[in-house]
Amino acid sequence: MNAVTESSNSGSPDRPPREQTRADKGGRKQRPRSTPKQRARHARSVARRRAMQALYSWQLTGDDPKNILLAFREEDEHAKADPEYFREILMGVTRAQQELDARMQPWLGRELDQLDPVEHALLWIGQWELAERIELPYRVVINEAVELAKRFGAEQSHRYVNGVLDRLAAELRSAEIRR
Repeated sequence: MNAVTESSNSGSPDRPPREQTRADKGGRKQRPRSTPKQRARHARSVARRRAMQALYSWQLTGDDPKNILLAFREEDEHAKADPEYFREILMGVTRAQQELDARMQPWLGRELDQLDPVEHALLWIGQWELAERIELPYRVVINEAVELAKRFGAEQSHRYVNGVLDRLAAELRSAEIRR
């Protein structure tokens, strides 16, 4: 063992030897703990994904949104989501669905009934957040929708969702965009 290694492991007269980390012992390195703010952001992202799935279900089944809400709350995965935000999105979108559809229609480039259900759900969520959640930066709203479209939508749906939400952001958040 060389002198550098010995001194770094054995400590000095003033300091005790350093403790071995999990990685030194051959275990996995621990991730740094997340902050409450990071955990809240993650829970909100999970709530958006769950809301997209719930709105997809609503489109296909036509079931009452309250029944869908109850069914989703019973699933284990729901514990990772911000339950209140999930409820706000689902109930807010289903209540304002006609208004949301009318506002986005000019930017779609196709008829509403030709929208893929995943795209439709993401456009509802993104537009609802742009209109109702002013505290969220518009770029965050669009990015979250685009990431979900990449994961769950058709091959190029993320580009479509991005384009429509960009236009809606210009309409709904013009003051924020100009800054």
